[in-house]
Amino acid sequence: MKVLLVGVGGVGEAIAQIAKPRKWLELMVLADYNIRRCEEVQAKLGDSARFPVAYVDASDQASIEQLARKYGVDLIMNSVDPVFNKQIFDAAYNVGASYMDMAMTLSELHPEKPYELPGVKLGDYQFEKAADWERKGQLALVGIGVEPGMADVFARYAQDYLFDEIEEIGIRDGANLQIEGYDFAPSFSIWTTIEECLNPPIIWEQERGWFTTAPFSEPEVFDFPEIGPVEVVNVEHEEVLLVPRWVKTKRVTFKYGLGDKFIDVLKTLHMLGLDNKDKIDVKGVQVAPRDVVAACLPNPAYLGDKMHGKTCAGTWVKGIKDGREKQVYLYQVADNQACMKAWGCQAVVAQTAFSAVIAMDLLKHGQWQGAGVLGPEAFPPLPFMERMAEYGFPYGIRDMTPELQAA
Repeated sequence: MKVLLVGVGGVGEAIAQIAKPRKWLELMVLADYNIRRCEEVQAKLGDSARFPVAYVDASDQASIEQLARKYGVDLIMNSVDPVFNKQIFDAAYNVGASYMDMAMTLSELHPEKPYELPGVKLGDYQFEKAADWERKGQLALVGIGVEPGMADVFARYAQDYLFDEIEEIGIRDGANLQIEGYDFAPSFSIWTTIEECLNPPIIWEQERGWFTTAPFSEPEVFDFPEIGPVEVVNVEHEEVLLVPRWVKTKRVTFKYGLGDKFIDVLKTLHMLGLDNKDKIDVKGVQVAPRDVVAACLPNPAYLGDKMHGKTCAGTWVKGIKDGREKQVYLYQVADNQACMKAWGCQAVVAQTAFSAVIAMDLLKHGQWQGAGVLGPEAFPPLPFMERMAEYGFPYGIRDMTPELQAA
């Protein structure tokens, strides 16, 4: 398989590192606007023949197409902030390559009732073009990181193997990561973090369809394996847009353990207008406030040696099996020190990256096949889950049925 990797930040590097030992990977072009970063990652990989570097402007669709044609790639892997998704998605369609991303095209607020109704939803742009992709027999696999991605595979597995009827699916994400030397240092792209945490969270219910709430709504304490109890809140996320399309359930939510300090910082950024992604004039220079915030904070790709702790991602499912109530949590725990030792990448980016590499493996070997714009739920879950331990990210299943916990 020949892959054009657009974006060589923390997650992009982790994708390359995890894919490197795989014989099915013939070529992975490390493409970014920061050539120096590409060369740095290439040097770490120690294989310039299989991992050539190239400059790309992710906002320029023509340049993406030119690069894809130059290397004759089978797949374009989108590993940049989702503000660039449309161009990369459309470039893949035009050159006839398969497409994968880990976050779908961005949402837009409802003009009148942003905390009640969705406006443009995550992925709407992509799903509106699904018929075109299907007619060409071409695949766009959207949302194939850890969340969305692995969590969606777990939802499909729960439907196929664990439940007769599902009442609710809730993606739950928590961590106990600490970063030495910083009072505030996100372990993931702050641009994306601001986008998903300050946008109105979206919820899906069978009777109402998709609707929105206020940011940080419906707090609950969730007990994460190997981490313990963490307060989680509603956050806008792709799983809520993907799961109901392929998995039959009555409700879908996404909740994330942000912590009071992190929430206070996000609220302050919003209050000051520093979350704005539209450019403003600053002494004759056009600059987006959110880009300034991102530039002022440390790059998550370089925080691995300062991070300690674990992160847990997974899917909580409530339903009926054999006429009795059942609850389970399917999860994956990534330890930062283990990730640094294995791949030289911190836990959050490594955990995000591995699903994309497994998906490449499954597509290459024909175990996942399809055409159109599809989420991870559209594919059989077992081939993916069977590879997780092989790739260094074993999953677990915790029975959370109330009567069993009481016993």
